[in-house]
Amino acid sequence: MLSHVTIGIRNLDRAFAFYAHVLAPLNYVLKFHEPAQNWAGWKLPDADRPLFIITVPIDGGAPSAGNGTMTAFLAKDRATVDAVHGAALAAGGQDEGTPGLRPQYHETYYGAYFRDLDGNKLCVACHEAA
Repeated sequence: MLSHVTIGIRNLDRAFAFYAHVLAPLNYVLKFHEPAQNWAGWKLPDADRPLFIITVPIDGGAPSAGNGTMTAFLAKDRATVDAVHGAALAAGGQDEGTPGLRPQYHETYYGAYFRDLDGNKLCVACHEAA
């Protein structure tokens, strides 16, 4: 369904360290890291796409997190949701919703929410029963 998701960052080195830590529990692998181009991208090990890309905005403007805009990563199980949320906080992210069931979405939705170092809102969610 998706080719890639790209989010804006201020500093590649800082954001790269954050996302390398956060994406590890999801088993994402690095597809590219090009400091001269100010971007990096990850993928699942067995597929070329979709990609998750971080980049300093090409237009030179400041990155901004939209109101109501969020990227959600799919986790295989609830333990992975917990691990990703913990990794995000340990790497300096801000909590936006601790791991737990969110029955308002559906009865087995288990998710957690956080913001990265540039204020981008992210989610990690599992849709499977425990």
